[in-house]
Amino acid sequence: MNKQQARHVVVVGTQWGDEGKGKLVDWLTERASGVVRFQGGHNAGHTLVIHGVKTALHLIPSGIMRPGVRCYIGNGVVLSADKLLEEIEGLEKAGVEVRSRLRVSEACPLILPFHAALDIAREAAREHAGTEKIGTTGRGIGPAYEDKIARRALRVQDLKHPARFAEKLRDLLALHNHVLTEVLGSRQLAFPPALQAYVSDGAIAFQPVYDEAMRHAQWLEPMIADVSRELNDAHAQGQNLLFEGAQGTLLDVDHGTYPFVTSSNCVAGNAAAGSGVGPGLLHYVLGITKAYCTRVGGGPFPTELAWDVPNTPGWHMSTVGAERGTTTGRYRRCGWFDAALLKRSAQVNGLSGLCITKLDVLDGLSELKLCVGYRLHGETIDILPLGADDIAACEPIYETLPGWSQSTVGVTQYQALPPEAQAYLQRIESVCGVPIHMISTSPDRDHTILIRDPFQP
Repeated sequence: MNKQQARHVVVVGTQWGDEGKGKLVDWLTERASGVVRFQGGHNAGHTLVIHGVKTALHLIPSGIMRPGVRCYIGNGVVLSADKLLEEIEGLEKAGVEVRSRLRVSEACPLILPFHAALDIAREAAREHAGTEKIGTTGRGIGPAYEDKIARRALRVQDLKHPARFAEKLRDLLALHNHVLTEVLGSRQLAFPPALQAYVSDGAIAFQPVYDEAMRHAQWLEPMIADVSRELNDAHAQGQNLLFEGAQGTLLDVDHGTYPFVTSSNCVAGNAAAGSGVGPGLLHYVLGITKAYCTRVGGGPFPTELAWDVPNTPGWHMSTVGAERGTTTGRYRRCGWFDAALLKRSAQVNGLSGLCITKLDVLDGLSELKLCVGYRLHGETIDILPLGADDIAACEPIYETLPGWSQSTVGVTQYQALPPEAQAYLQRIESVCGVPIHMISTSPDRDHTILIRDPFQP
């Protein structure tokens, strides 16, 4: 008998995050043995709705809600052990068994209290100087990645060696406390309550950070693993894997609206580097795309609408779509679907297919606008340029399509969609050059139209 051929799928957001990746990953895990997070940190927010019950995840892969599915946190993730424990305990209270199914790469860089302090102090400094804030979550993600790239990060594996950990921690605190107190003026800042236990005269104290890390080491130790080895073993055994991206392509540090981006690579190619599998094992790339556009935080947004003006399309998207961030609670900016933006995402991710989410939010709009290109510096272009300055200067070129009045909520068959909704989807396919293989018609797991199964060759 021939061994089953493993097939692996990468799920990425194609806009600025918040596209609905969590639901689709959860839904697809029915066909997978394992789910892998490969970048980002607890700045991610994936909301799942299963039989009407809502669950928010930040670090743990969305596959955790499926009994028997193994979940992996790859080396590309920056890890807050404190937040991971908090998330585990919350799931356990809800009756979800976690610890025996969760594997954490020993190569993950750790997020420690001074990283969050730096994040908050920098945004405060930008605000004080009258400079537009980046819009970070203030959770230390960027500073943790900086330590990684500078080759000074404390990693999960260091938790197993207390003396080594202490020595490295003292060196890091000397560096970062100097920046906090002498450059960023942290003595004048009111840090949030979660950080105050570590702060003394604007600096982060050694002992509380060290003591907490050693406590974390004890409960984390059974879950620490060589994730790269385990993933490659799973492949050899014919097990399907799902790689779950966080944030979105336009927040990628290389390919996004720089500098208004996150600190990691959110594109599909990073699934290999961020988990320790070869790129040849990434068989299919699914791009998750809202039926309109949203963005949290600062930065350019060519198709942005006034989301806070009642009875306008932007207000409709915001209210019907319940557009508030899972992690921050901030209102998301809303705008028309940007097909020229999606062209850029399709290129840098090598998309195999699209999943359109929140189609039902557009129910009741009499007409829809679709951005198919831009006017930029007197020229017409059909793809999103690189960098915030040029993107901010883009004037969108719109096509207008008829909307629909019928409800699409809960529809699970493509032919049951209103003809106008089908025409809208077909036009998106045509402009973006990527086939639509899945459509989501509500937050619920089961309200999904499957046109092509990514796990089928």
